[in-house]
Amino acid sequence: MSTPPSDYPVQFSVEYSDRHLNRLTTFFRIFMVIPIAIVLGAVAGQSSQWTSNGSTTTVVAGAGGLLFLGPLLMILFRKKYPRWWFDWNLNLLRFSNRVGAYLALMDDRYPSTDEEQHVHLEIAYPDARQDLNRWLPLVKWLLAIPHYVVLIFLWIGAVVAVIIAWFAILFTGRYPRGLFDYVEGVIRWGNRVTAYAFLLTTDQYPPFRLRP
Repeated sequence: MSTPPSDYPVQFSVEYSDRHLNRLTTFFRIFMVIPIAIVLGAVAGQSSQWTSNGSTTTVVAGAGGLLFLGPLLMILFRKKYPRWWFDWNLNLLRFSNRVGAYLALMDDRYPSTDEEQHVHLEIAYPDARQDLNRWLPLVKWLLAIPHYVVLIFLWIGAVVAVIIAWFAILFTGRYPRGLFDYVEGVIRWGNRVTAYAFLLTTDQYPPFRLRP
């Protein structure tokens, strides 16, 4: 019996593949993901640093990544969350989730930069005046500390699950459904914490659960 979806304003799912996955691309997945990971890094923003003759030089490249400070200030002073900022954050998070799901072997279709494909992430656009507390964005990152602690252990488990799934796909061509659901649940949990603490799109505290 399937669990009905909750009313939490962040929903995430990955379509489970009923076909046999490609063993060759699964075997070389860590190398296959490099080109799209570079694209994601360029869009999300990255910095490099080196030291020469006692001085440190930092070079920053990319488009800026997820917007945090701007929405925080707008909510704090204007009770507004600009729609195009929300759309940028949502689509960048969707892109990173597609890359993450591919790296986690959840599908063998190469991640698209713009198409939804098999990875679905929906975040409700907030009415800042009605739905968001003006002052809460200042402390959300602090309130989410219990989730960070739990997620550390969940992500360790997810890495182990992906390694086991890697062997399973090589031998059987299938991703064990139990492992798939667990990895999907961990990514879902992480997305909800991200939306709450850093995207600032909801004041509803993330649930402590893997299921929808």
